[in-house]
Amino acid sequence: MSEEENVDSPEIEEVIEDVEEIIEVDEIAELTTKVGELENKYLKAHAEAQNVTRRANEERQTLIKYRSQDLAKKILPALDNIERALAIPEMDDSVRKGIEMVQESLVNSLKDEGVTEIATDQVFDPNLHMAVQTVEASEEQPAESIAQVLQKGYALHERVLRPAMVVVAQ
Repeated sequence: MSEEENVDSPEIEEVIEDVEEIIEVDEIAELTTKVGELENKYLKAHAEAQNVTRRANEERQTLIKYRSQDLAKKILPALDNIERALAIPEMDDSVRKGIEMVQESLVNSLKDEGVTEIATDQVFDPNLHMAVQTVEASEEQPAESIAQVLQKGYALHERVLRPAMVVVAQ
């Protein structure tokens, strides 16, 4: 029997080595799969983190760009009142000069923040103008042109703060 055991032993050892190699290959394949899955998860998490950072930066830039929107909306009625005061013909010249200086200061401050007056020397644009009345079109006032401005409109960068109230020729 010892001879049989000796004969079987090398064969058993070879089988054991083959099984060990198969187990190692299976473990390597399993570990490779797990590494691939973890790498995919990492790449997705990294991409998501970059997207969150990008969106946060865009939001911050937008907030900075439009930070003065609420203040500008509150100042515009005061600017309208100053323009109405300047329309009074019986005003003393020194008072008029003082009011014009205040108006100029307000307008310049608004411009520094990116607030601009909406142009009304063009055709009617419902995105920029609010038609509150219409008049008959004529040679002087072609159709869809602005015949009169009742209240100035203002925009902060490309965002309309208040549309211009206008009379439109039809």
